[in-house]
Amino acid sequence: MPVDDAQLLGAVSDLRRDTGLPVGFAGIAGTSPRMRLTAFLGNRGTSLHGLSVRAGLGLGGKALALTRPVVANGYHSATTISHDYDEPVRAEGIHSVVAIPVVVRRRVRAVLYGGLRDEAVLSDRTITAALHAARDLEQTLAVEDEIERRLAEMKSLTEHRETSAPRERLREVYGELRVLSGQLADSDLRDRLDAVRESLIDAAPPVVGLAPRELDTVALVALGLTNAEIAHRLGLTAETVKSYLRDAMRKLDASSRLQAVTHARRAGLLP
Repeated sequence: MPVDDAQLLGAVSDLRRDTGLPVGFAGIAGTSPRMRLTAFLGNRGTSLHGLSVRAGLGLGGKALALTRPVVANGYHSATTISHDYDEPVRAEGIHSVVAIPVVVRRRVRAVLYGGLRDEAVLSDRTITAALHAARDLEQTLAVEDEIERRLAEMKSLTEHRETSAPRERLREVYGELRVLSGQLADSDLRDRLDAVRESLIDAAPPVVGLAPRELDTVALVALGLTNAEIAHRLGLTAETVKSYLRDAMRKLDASSRLQAVTHARRAGLLP
């Protein structure tokens, strides 16, 4: 799933907030050996707008090629980078810069930059804070990629519901998607995921109501997970999971974990 402009600008905003750097910008990397700078905050002019950066050239191009952060304190006199983009950088009055690739599944998806003006030098603390902003974007993209993969698998599975093996896998994907949904900060994407996930349930409207975490717990019980494993997946304690499961069993009029799953399926709560 490609990085969108809003995500990129949000990451640049986080970088500036967390580092206190006066200028931040970023570019989206595609399949070609180039990226284009498209997101900017704190810039004075437009010299960097739309700049096409080639892998290996300049600071960002080196970060793109090496898939690791690159720092230049004293950008214009640095001997560790090429100086193909000195003019637009100079026009912004930038003296020191850090470029951090956003890497998901060993592929660079974007590069974030943070810069200082005047004769200032980037501290280790500032660089670490900038790295955190990139890691946050990596985590978001990784979750979204996993969701897209699950949705594609789900589409295939729903076309073959009549056979038992895809049906079992469908149930596994449903449980996994409930966990992924809880990890999403993007409410629009979470709503989209929830709507598609619930479309897997082809029974009549449920007559039993379970709270979201109760249903999460029962869905993972259906996958054969222990309370400890469910707690790990949901970021809860084992005691909390036991409490959710106990409440769900009571609502479902079930006397065992297996019966809770069976009753939930009959009630149209699980695929």
